[in-house]
Amino acid sequence: MTVESIVRQGISLSDVSLTFGSGDHAVAALDRIDMTVRAGELLAVVGPSGSGKSTLLAVAGGLARPDTGQVLVHGTEMTTLSRRQLARFRREHIGFVFQTGNLIPALTARDQVRLLDRTGGRKRGTAPASSGTADPGALLAAVGMAAKAGRRPHQLSGGERQRVGIARALATDPTLLLVDEPTAALDRARSHEVIELLARQTRERKVATIMVTHDHDILGHCDRVLTLVDGRLSG
Repeated sequence: MTVESIVRQGISLSDVSLTFGSGDHAVAALDRIDMTVRAGELLAVVGPSGSGKSTLLAVAGGLARPDTGQVLVHGTEMTTLSRRQLARFRREHIGFVFQTGNLIPALTARDQVRLLDRTGGRKRGTAPASSGTADPGALLAAVGMAAKAGRRPHQLSGGERQRVGIARALATDPTLLLVDEPTAALDRARSHEVIELLARQTRERKVATIMVTHDHDILGHCDRVLTLVDGRLSG
């Protein structure tokens, strides 16, 4: 796979920096980050609290603009998009998985997955959002949750909620999947189940996945691991 095709299908950050504060109080949250994740690859980013991991996800997902550098997702330079263009691009190309699933209490698992269709998300291809991988039943089946599609979050275990969160993040057939501490509230067995699922879905659906985590026990499921300390990334 050429560098050009990696950039078009996955994500590339080039010389990305972001500083919070100014003068003596300035903190380099990201310091000249260079990183490429290809389609179908699960990259883990580890590092201590305050090292810049959450900021890295925010920049990669277009939730924060870097002071300098380039962020290419699916061949699009995100730092040049307007706020409206960026919001639409996120809906269509980026999926987010949060620490505890971040599910809506009143909605069933099926409705959690259908939520993005109702708010304007769509697939990369030309197929309607109700077909193919965007079908809620098919997505829940893919993550082993078909039998519990009618249950609400309080009726699900922590691992099951994370599975639903992954299915919801995949509902728009994203180019990029950003995952924030997915095992923080899970025991060891459930943690391995969730990351095995995440790795399998990443490869089968050819998604570029970036996961930040403190959990070193799950890193064996990842294709690569990078370390972020004081805003600087190393292999």
